[in-house]
Amino acid sequence: MGLYTVFADWARRHGVEAAVTSFSDSLPEEVIDKFRHQFQADKAKVQAGGPPIITAGSDDWYSGPGESDRYWMALKEQFRTEKWPDERIESVDHSSSTVVAHTPRPDRSTWNSKGLVVGYVQSGKTTNFTAVIAKLGDVRYRLVIVLSGIHNGLRRQTQVRLDQYLKELNPDRWMTLTGESRDFVEQTHEASAALSDEKTVLAVVKKNAAVLNKLIKWLDTANSRKALASAPVLIIDDEADQASVATGRINPLIRKLLSLMPRCTYVGYTATPFANVFVDPTQDDLYPKSFILNLPRPDGYFGPEKIFGRDAVEWESSDDQGPPDGYDMVRLVEEDDVPLLRPGSKEPADGFTPTMIDELVAAVHWFWLATAARRARGDSGHSTMLIHTSVKIAVHESYRAPLQALQKRAVDGLASGRPEILDEWRNLWEKESSRVPAEDFDRKQNTFDEVLPHLSEVIATTRVVLDNYRSQDRLDYSDPSVVAIAVGGNTLSRGLTLEGLVVSFFVRGATAYDTLLQMGRWFGYRTGYEDLPRIWMTPSLAAAFRHLATVEHEMRDDIDRYQRENLTPSQVAVRIRTHPSLRITAKMGAAQPAFISYAGRRLQTRYFKHLDGDWLDSNRQAAENLVQAAVRHGQVEDLGSARLIRDVPVSLVKTFLSRYQVHEDSPDLEPSLMVKYIDQQLTSDPPSLAMWSVAVVTGEGDDTSLGGLDVKYSIRSRLNDGHTQRADIKTLMSKQDRALDLGLTAAQARAKSESELVALRNNHPICHDRGLVVLYLIDPTSEPVNPQQSADTAHPPRTALGAAQAVVGLGITFPGDVRTKSIQASHVAVDLTDVESENVDEALGVDTEDMT
Repeated sequence: MGLYTVFADWARRHGVEAAVTSFSDSLPEEVIDKFRHQFQADKAKVQAGGPPIITAGSDDWYSGPGESDRYWMALKEQFRTEKWPDERIESVDHSSSTVVAHTPRPDRSTWNSKGLVVGYVQSGKTTNFTAVIAKLGDVRYRLVIVLSGIHNGLRRQTQVRLDQYLKELNPDRWMTLTGESRDFVEQTHEASAALSDEKTVLAVVKKNAAVLNKLIKWLDTANSRKALASAPVLIIDDEADQASVATGRINPLIRKLLSLMPRCTYVGYTATPFANVFVDPTQDDLYPKSFILNLPRPDGYFGPEKIFGRDAVEWESSDDQGPPDGYDMVRLVEEDDVPLLRPGSKEPADGFTPTMIDELVAAVHWFWLATAARRARGDSGHSTMLIHTSVKIAVHESYRAPLQALQKRAVDGLASGRPEILDEWRNLWEKESSRVPAEDFDRKQNTFDEVLPHLSEVIATTRVVLDNYRSQDRLDYSDPSVVAIAVGGNTLSRGLTLEGLVVSFFVRGATAYDTLLQMGRWFGYRTGYEDLPRIWMTPSLAAAFRHLATVEHEMRDDIDRYQRENLTPSQVAVRIRTHPSLRITAKMGAAQPAFISYAGRRLQTRYFKHLDGDWLDSNRQAAENLVQAAVRHGQVEDLGSARLIRDVPVSLVKTFLSRYQVHEDSPDLEPSLMVKYIDQQLTSDPPSLAMWSVAVVTGEGDDTSLGGLDVKYSIRSRLNDGHTQRADIKTLMSKQDRALDLGLTAAQARAKSESELVALRNNHPICHDRGLVVLYLIDPTSEPVNPQQSADTAHPPRTALGAAQAVVGLGITFPGDVRTKSIQASHVAVDLTDVESENVDEALGVDTEDMT
């Protein structure tokens, strides 16, 4: 620790004058005067704005911006000029202040801070880091470098935004080294001449080796290093998981850049932090050792959960409806039709001709109808459709002629006025517009007669744009009211905003979480047309995005844990749930299997092979055998809603779990891991889980029996989600079922939260060391209980289960502390003790525009 740092820490604890008395012989007077001035300024700001913002594992020094903060106040006023709602401005203010508060106190002599901010795809990350730049500029950061993606389009877009919201609001206080059409080039002056107390220097540079080498060369001179020794520097890494991590060219250059700056704060921004949290934390790399923060999900934001829904996670407290299932916006394209839309990986792209299958035609027609509906609502904003089937440029080119032919037929058909053609448009409008009612968003739905007058012009003015790194005809929203069908690949799959995106036709193959999420350009804001967006994709992709919504929910809770428990990423690593067939990221870095306990958890089956008679019969036999054996060994109680058998030996439960088959789409419900966990608890000190309770639920259906116990069938219809070989019943267990052995009435159980039920079990005189198995014999027909539910857009429509025979559902509850780490399970994280890592080069796309 340097002498100045010791002095600063002493002054904050004991007061400036006491520190001066102790250090006056050791530090120059001008250094002490500088600290005294900064200390008084901080104190005044805290007194004016309240106490410092509490941070996780770092020094609390920042209380938020003050009235004299020139950069932030100008930015805030600009937001007001643009008529931003007060709530949105307050959200940006609060979230950016939280980021600033987690950076080092700027009066320290040296620091090396590395943080990560996790936003949402298409959700305003640029706005947040613009506010962070303004606020750190106000606390006298002298140099700001923004690393903005690997493509010129995103770099240019970011430059325009920062020029608008920073430079143009204080033109006399900013010195920019880059421009809208100019990346960083050789400078005519040294960096030492640019760095001053009067101005803040800003550079927006592409993550390109040639560009970064020029920037490093400019900064790596004797005079510049001397100037940098006293100049706080902020490096914003936009799309921080792309190119920055585990690459042989870009990553070393970023690390070299950081090494030139003794007072440097590096903040990565991304919506897909998987590669970042897997960086080896023991190396001098870009692991976010100082902080990881979530940006709040803004009001009105459409993310994976809102569109695809998600699965339940075991710790959350929820009612019997379970987690959200998303709006009915996803339309399925059969897997067998994909070869008609793009060539296989080993097939030549040249000469490929796409088939305009019915789903693609319907998607384009709905795009035109939805855009016309926006015009009928008085919305003249940009409107875009995305077609993303392949990364191959020849495939993009192959779509131009079929789409233009479809456009011509639509224009001619409407011009003919033929009733049968108008009926086709009317039927599509009425069918689709009823599936996501506008009333859910406090809007009145348009009639087809209101939409029709705008339809012909919308179709006629539509541009078919092929946007890839070779094309000259790129997406351009500089003209008013652009209507475009964009066909593309990588240039449309990260960072770049597709203005007014209404319809997506997406059958691009991808095998990693981060790739899939970044391709989801449909996430974002749809103000004024929230009911109109639609996505066409395959069932496997829809299932993958639903899984990703669950992954994201868990990951963000892990990140929020830092704030709840005052921890840093150097103390606890973020865990990421795995998937049977998807990689988390191509750059797994130092990721190791995480260890997670079943203690305090309750799990339940959700997915079933409802048409596989052998699979269903095997599970029924396993349940029959368990119940018969349990009755012989234990005591049966009639609870009305269930038959409960107490004092069941653990050997019977282990045998059942070894025979019961779980659908492969339920990776978190692994019988083999549960058996392993049970064995561990049997030999722990003190031992537990030697005895169990087994319950068979009496449902609301016809009479039946299981293992000799008379019960009634449970009714569980399935979601009408397009899957033909898998039934998704969503929620199996009710809250009272989780407490069948605790002596509570159904009303008492429903009144308690999830955490209260866990605590009640752990303190129960008998059940504190016993598990509970709950079995459901589900009626194979299981018609929906509420046929009107299909009109409720909070839940997709349900249909009859239609199983080959009765289905056995399993719920299982374990006692214990949910924080206990025990069994290697379906999550991975970095090892924070001693990790060896091998970086893997990323194949970067090459942008053929000017490399500078």
